[in-house]
Amino acid sequence: MSQFPVSSFQFPESSRFSVLGSQSGNRKLETGNSLLCVFLCLLLVMLGGCNPSRHRIVIGSKNFTEQAILGEFLAQYLEQHGFPVERRFYLAGTYVCQQAILAGRIDLYVEYTGTALTAILKEPPVSDPATAYVQVKEAYARRFGLTVTAPLGFDNSFAIVVRGDDAQRLHLHEISDAVPYALHWRAGFGYEFMERKDGFAGLTRTYGLRFAEPPRIMDLGLLYRALETRQVDLIAGAATDGLIPALKLKVLQDDRHYFPSYSAVPVVREQTLQEFAGLGSALAALAGKINEQDMRQMNYAVDAQRRDPRQVVGEFLRRKGL
Repeated sequence: MSQFPVSSFQFPESSRFSVLGSQSGNRKLETGNSLLCVFLCLLLVMLGGCNPSRHRIVIGSKNFTEQAILGEFLAQYLEQHGFPVERRFYLAGTYVCQQAILAGRIDLYVEYTGTALTAILKEPPVSDPATAYVQVKEAYARRFGLTVTAPLGFDNSFAIVVRGDDAQRLHLHEISDAVPYALHWRAGFGYEFMERKDGFAGLTRTYGLRFAEPPRIMDLGLLYRALETRQVDLIAGAATDGLIPALKLKVLQDDRHYFPSYSAVPVVREQTLQEFAGLGSALAALAGKINEQDMRQMNYAVDAQRRDPRQVVGEFLRRKGL
């Protein structure tokens, strides 16, 4: 990942040269200097490319509010503990973040165990949080050279969401309650939800859900507004989304226990842990530090109150003594 910035390197005035040759100097001497300079440039590039050490921990996130908050949470926490960091947020979805960390483009981001199992490892969903965590931790280390640290303390399961007034009028409490009405409804889902094993296909099969038309696929950030403005009637959101209470929406209970556990866990490159002394213990200290209410409040502050994530995270860290 580290590369020597060749374009910013400049030789002293005495060693600069012209590819076409100096009209007043000695061409033989100039050629020798040119070759020497080219050799030095190549040497510096090779040294920069081969040196595995870097000066910053690059923190990534997916492209929705909670992920940006969690990325900022890690960034501020590590900065306060003396680690230099670089932020690289809103990297599309799960697959992009996974490829980025494997390629060394980022060093650390927060994943969810259910997502890791089904979307990355292509394993069946697991409902027990402890079992899911162990499976993900062991597989990530064995297959990818990635360390999955202890869960942050909250579970962000998929949530099937409808408008609050519809839920009250139709007496909707569980997903099964919505099945007869869904025949006349339009659904909206994110791209990943449509593709994943724990997503659309399994949900419709488990509950026998059918909609009036094929689901609309849209960016995660647009789903709630589409539901609020009646462009769609049912969406797959997330249990900790702050817009759910803000827009007076209703989460339908997963009465058939279809969705697996989605514990939030930091994922970090093993090489990065080796390069930055104390990073592993610093991340381990975050175990259990964010509960579902904490996450929902921070999401609400950013999504509904339009507050700066940096300010929201800073206040949370001070309140928690982190």
